[in-house]
Amino acid sequence: MIADDAVIKQYREQISDNDLKILEALNKRIQLVAKLKTYKESQSISFVDPAREDWVMTYLSRSNRGPISREGLEEVFRMILALTKKEVARKEDC
Repeated sequence: MIADDAVIKQYREQISDNDLKILEALNKRIQLVAKLKTYKESQSISFVDPAREDWVMTYLSRSNRGPISREGLEEVFRMILALTKKEVARKEDC
């Protein structure tokens, strides 16, 4: 049975541990962006900065050593950027 396979179990545990790290990183990112938004608003600075988002994508693409492709990386981080903005807006609505 697959459930009894020690190698599969070990990989699944490592994947689950990594998933938790990703979740923690996403939550931390949302917290930091919320603080940044509050500061920018207090300084009358626009929250959304397309140039900064482009910089982030370039920085990450240059830092990427794989195995994720450039296209995959951009897809994931475009979703993260969009999700972060939505979550920060949701926090304000509460």
